[in-house]
Amino acid sequence: MDVKIIRSRKRKKTISAKEVDGVIQLYLPLGLSREDESKYVLWAKKRFEAQRRKKELWADNADSVLELRAHELNKRYFGGELSWVQISYTTEQNARTFGICNTTKKTIRISDRLRKMPKFVHDYVVVHELAHLKVPTHGPEFWKLVNRYPKTERARGYLMAIGMGD
Repeated sequence: MDVKIIRSRKRKKTISAKEVDGVIQLYLPLGLSREDESKYVLWAKKRFEAQRRKKELWADNADSVLELRAHELNKRYFGGELSWVQISYTTEQNARTFGICNTTKKTIRISDRLRKMPKFVHDYVVVHELAHLKVPTHGPEFWKLVNRYPKTERARGYLMAIGMGD
């Protein structure tokens, strides 16, 4: 996505961005350094890419599909004994995180980046996060649960190979 930089003498500290006809218009203070400008260009691109991905998730009804898949995996690998309040995709995970489970609130967030990876990797991450509902830490009991999924080692190897371990 192209970025058009618009500098203003009136702007002292605020930075803003909007998309107009597929171009990001990035409003910056006149005195901002070129180095800081580069950082804000990256920030704006990341922000609008995340918005685009969120719209795509909504249009694909992705959270409902994920919920159904989680129930299937729960039934297959945990005997259907796990329960959660919400499982959904997020576009806000950092580069090394594919899922997070809040064991107190019983919510799971799965990175939308997994949608472009092989199904066995996606399923592994969901099983991994579901296991946290039963065992919050990564101890032996936790890995015993996760290893019920037969492609655990293969999926972990895949994630390591692309430079993003779990």
